[in-house]
Amino acid sequence: MISLIDVQAARERIADITYVTPILKSKQLSEVCGNQIFLKSEHLQKTGSFKIRGAANKVIQSVQEGAKYVTAASSGNHGQAVAYIADKYNVPATIVVPEDISFCKENAIKGYNGQIEKCGTTSAERLPRAKEIAIKEYGVYIPPYDDPFIMAGQGTIGLEILEQIEDVDAVIVPIGGGGLISGILTAIKETNPKIKIIGVEPDTANDTFISFQNKKITSIPGTVTIADGLRTIQPGDLTFPVLMKYLDDIVLVSEDEIRSAFSFVMERMKQLIEPSSATTIAAAMFNKLPFQGKKVVTVISGGNVDLGKISKFNVEIQI
Repeated sequence: MISLIDVQAARERIADITYVTPILKSKQLSEVCGNQIFLKSEHLQKTGSFKIRGAANKVIQSVQEGAKYVTAASSGNHGQAVAYIADKYNVPATIVVPEDISFCKENAIKGYNGQIEKCGTTSAERLPRAKEIAIKEYGVYIPPYDDPFIMAGQGTIGLEILEQIEDVDAVIVPIGGGGLISGILTAIKETNPKIKIIGVEPDTANDTFISFQNKKITSIPGTVTIADGLRTIQPGDLTFPVLMKYLDDIVLVSEDEIRSAFSFVMERMKQLIEPSSATTIAAAMFNKLPFQGKKVVTVISGGNVDLGKISKFNVEIQI
């Protein structure tokens, strides 16, 4: 497993690439949630999501070892990040994406000079294809989450949270493949194990929830959720042991709860976030957290939203 030292090394490696993202607050949101809520705003990160942290750490390391070509499999944000950092280092990149990738994410990958190949709708279809291309073209495959450099890069968010908020009680993190939460867990639990870390998944994409309950990696069938960045069928082989070691709990949120949280943040806070990010707000808004009156950080993982789909996400706020 990765260590705090790995996360600290990643921070140094990516310091010139990534932003230290701000902490946002909303008095009304805190009142609704019954906790003092802080938003760690990775939707304001370079390329519009936290993914640039892990991608930069891995691509830079690969380039230093001689990589001349990279591939990735992504529903969008990881692909954007890999394309961006590869282009910065003048390394060609091919990104394997789902057939139903959002329009804005596809355009962003192309904007960073990434080549796109569409393949299926699940990570189980995309990942083998991206690995196959890397082997065929003598390139390096950049995993979306199940890699120590990726995990360590994402963990730099945890270091920033500890520096930005004094006496934080809990951090709420969305879970897809587990790269983000495993990195944050490592950074925070190895610094202050008293801080609670709670993961959130859509109830229709609950592979990590089931795996956590079973205490072993458990696959689910293909998933359907508006939180497309969390649409995995099982946690990673490397990420899951970190969750089992450090994670305090996982909670589930419904599609309607995600939509309501998305609407709240957009209407009341004037922030455009992805439905995947809204899962952490939903967990706080709909009493999924096992505490009240605490300092709680909700990790807002990204803000790359297809504007044409906002009407499908935006609903009457239910609180």
